[in-house]
Amino acid sequence: MFVVGLTGGIGSGKTAASDYLASKGITVVDADLVSRLVVQPGQPALQAIAERFGAGVIQPDGTLDRRALREIVFADPSARKDLEAITHPAIGAEILRQLQTSSSPYTLLVSPLLLESSQHKMAQRILLIDVPEALQLSRTASRDQVAETQVKAIMAAQMSRADKHQRADDIVTNDADLASLHRQLDTLHETYLKMAHAHA
Repeated sequence: MFVVGLTGGIGSGKTAASDYLASKGITVVDADLVSRLVVQPGQPALQAIAERFGAGVIQPDGTLDRRALREIVFADPSARKDLEAITHPAIGAEILRQLQTSSSPYTLLVSPLLLESSQHKMAQRILLIDVPEALQLSRTASRDQVAETQVKAIMAAQMSRADKHQRADDIVTNDADLASLHRQLDTLHETYLKMAHAHA
């Protein structure tokens, strides 16, 4: 099993990159999707969140009120640690299960917090999708229809670009058009196929 961990700050183009590699037959395990999966109604993690943060974070239909929870954890670092202690083990177990069922030559593990969490330990190679911070800010604010101050807060909570650069094995700069992104990914895709073959 050869796993490439794909990460990047908010608005960097992780989805555009993973969608392109998926179109080449590569299995994508998306940590964001997994993090939603483990807090579905009926899951133990949702029950634990309700017990720790109160009924106010559960919507009338029984699903998690992400916005209410986000406001609590952004305002209180200890609350964020409590949330991570509940969700991270469940997310890790589900990611591992999905990686193990993949049958493509290599598997892409996409995670915005790959390097901040222990998820990077599941990958043999780290691919960083990188964009200048000004572009990150404008892309995210227009895409998510949120204030720049909120985007800046999210960016501040993530690992710095310099630290990510240091820890990445491969860096794709996504500051031009999709064709430019795809060209860089084509080269890496060939490299990863060779590495996966050698790793097998």
